[in-house]
Amino acid sequence: MKKTEASVIFNVSRNTINLWLQKRAETGDYKAKENYRRGYGHKIKDWEKFYSFVQANGHKTQAEMAEAWSEPISQRTISRGLKKINFTRNKRLMAIKKEMEKNEDNF
Repeated sequence: MKKTEASVIFNVSRNTINLWLQKRAETGDYKAKENYRRGYGHKIKDWEKFYSFVQANGHKTQAEMAEAWSEPISQRTISRGLKKINFTRNKRLMAIKKEMEKNEDNF
């Protein structure tokens, strides 16, 4: 069977078939890799500890929180952690002010 016919039948790209054949020529089989690392190693392992840390230090900037954390950690890692626990400091002051103005206009 031609590679183009196989790519249409199995709905994979021709490049994928070429890679599979190349791997079979190099290693003798074309099985998927096993035990390879997926993603990245998370610096924050104890999320309960992080949550309590955020409750105590939520008034600080992310850079200050990174310095205050017990292990070396970056500001970006703090940012990802805050997002993961759905922590926000947004007060929506403008939305409240606009609502108050609407209520005053109605009186």
